[in-house]
Amino acid sequence: MRAILLAGGMGLLVTLLATPMAIRLLVAKHYGQLIRDDGPTSHHTKRGTPTMGGLVVMAAVLIAYGFAMLVTKTEPSASALLLLFLYVGLGLVGFLDDYIKISKQRSLGLRSKAKMAGQTVIALAFAILALNLPDDEDINPISHSISFIRDFSWELPAALIVIWVLIMIAGTSNAVNLTDGLDGLATGASGMVFGAFVFVNIWQSNQSCSLEHAPVGCYEVRDPLDLAVVAAALTGACFGFLWWNASPAQIFMGDTGSLSLGGAMAGFAVMTRTELLLPIIGGLFVAQAVSVMLQVGWFKATKGRRLFRMAPLHHHFELGGWAEITVVIRFWIICVLCVALGLGIFYAEWVAGV
Repeated sequence: MRAILLAGGMGLLVTLLATPMAIRLLVAKHYGQLIRDDGPTSHHTKRGTPTMGGLVVMAAVLIAYGFAMLVTKTEPSASALLLLFLYVGLGLVGFLDDYIKISKQRSLGLRSKAKMAGQTVIALAFAILALNLPDDEDINPISHSISFIRDFSWELPAALIVIWVLIMIAGTSNAVNLTDGLDGLATGASGMVFGAFVFVNIWQSNQSCSLEHAPVGCYEVRDPLDLAVVAAALTGACFGFLWWNASPAQIFMGDTGSLSLGGAMAGFAVMTRTELLLPIIGGLFVAQAVSVMLQVGWFKATKGRRLFRMAPLHHHFELGGWAEITVVIRFWIICVLCVALGLGIFYAEWVAGV
């Protein structure tokens, strides 16, 4: 538990103190955000705001986790290292995307195929390694089963599980990327989701099948307590960064932050055996991604008509007259409700058993 508190506190402290330095550095190098011309006109005032702030969040998470391990004299687990590999790897893909936007002075960075290829390579390496690193009890970081609040009884071939993990990582990372369109929206919502995983992992650690007197209905999850440390580091780093990213944002996290945070969410879901629970906990991100798919599908089916004023969904409400800060706060409330519902479902099994 001490490691969890240390990681969360250090993640918060690093982003709070380091982000202003990053802002000054990025401004000096003219690494400013480019704004879509077809977006809400109110966003044009944000042109030139420093971006790639996800690098600060990433550094804070790594420092916080390392600090917690060092102080508690704990050896990093395979699960935590794999999750950090996924997180940093997708962050580097996002960094390339952001850097190309800035260097080429265009709103489009990596081409969609190149971005997807980068995400696929990182996710593929993660999935294959996670399926082939058993511990002393022959438990791998991820299993051969799909899960809701624990694994279903049937198993799938390794190839299908790898494909499933790829879909989850690509879908979640892109959903967070789509949500990152208003000041503080994705950062705050991500912090809430990672906070939920802190509680999930702590509970799974206390009810682990690896305990000497394992309780009935225990969880066969690899390294849950160490995963809680990573989740705490991410939670603290997100909320520390939110201080500077909230409206009016002084820095954006860019694709560097959104792709990496989304990938980490998917990583937590497959490692904690809560894959089908993630769409509930992260319901806000699901709604954002679905709004884009519906908009594109409706546009093609009706030969040019739009279902929403603009997608993703937050722009629809902006163009409907809602102030940006109103959209953000109301979407945060929706995210809180989704997280609460997801945690309620997760703990309901234990409550019903009592």
